[in-house]
Amino acid sequence: MSDDAAPASIVPKSAALKTSRFKVPGEGASGAISVITVTSLFVLWFAITNLGLIKPLFLPSPQAVFQQFHEYLTGTANDKPLWQHLLASVLRVSVAFWLAFLTAVPVGIAMGMSRVVRGIFDPPIEFYRPLPPLAYLPLIIIWFGIDETPKVLLIYLACFAPLALAARSGMKSAAQEQINAAYSMGANYRQVIVHVILPSAMPEILVGMRIAIGFGWTTLVAAEMVAANVGLGQMVLNASNFLRTDIVVMGIVVIGIIAYLFDLLMRWVERKLVPWKGRM
Repeated sequence: MSDDAAPASIVPKSAALKTSRFKVPGEGASGAISVITVTSLFVLWFAITNLGLIKPLFLPSPQAVFQQFHEYLTGTANDKPLWQHLLASVLRVSVAFWLAFLTAVPVGIAMGMSRVVRGIFDPPIEFYRPLPPLAYLPLIIIWFGIDETPKVLLIYLACFAPLALAARSGMKSAAQEQINAAYSMGANYRQVIVHVILPSAMPEILVGMRIAIGFGWTTLVAAEMVAANVGLGQMVLNASNFLRTDIVVMGIVVIGIIAYLFDLLMRWVERKLVPWKGRM
């Protein structure tokens, strides 16, 4: 029997071993490692601060941070209660994020469908996207004043670019065979976009939403530099002026936890809307 006639089932042992050994790590194993990592970092933080290896001015102890959290939570701190700061920040980020979603996704879809639209929007988006928010914050203050508008606008701009680029990239996810099959079954242009292209683009759009909400919370502190008297970013900035590192760390932890909860929510939405992602 010639080599060309060899059965297709015969596979070299080395290739079979490599194939059998490759496994994608599961969610459970990754979660356990994350818990161990967080616990180890907390124990290290507790040990370093309580042994006096670092001065409280530079890194406060977990007890001091928790004490500030308790005082802000119960309203006994020499400041507004934590819920007021939290509510103001969540409202600013949420309003800016959903405004960006409602405008950036249609723009990104249009960029993916039309060369003209892509030529119009691509240069300004690519120009301002890598700029740090603090770079154009003075212009926003000059143009829009110091009320809520510049705060929301700054977060809006941070969320707009990743949403638009994700939607544009997602429009290329639909296979040409799927589009041709839809046309052959009598679908019109609008039906192809709604029932074929948009479902294929949905995973990319959801990833863009996760990235955008992260950028929104990252920009929060810069946004609340604009004459804010309430908000998590304002609380952190005000505490830093008085070298209250315990309040600064507490505010950072709260911002991080809230942003992580938003990310978990987006992951849950992703599992519900695109359950086939990663299983193809």
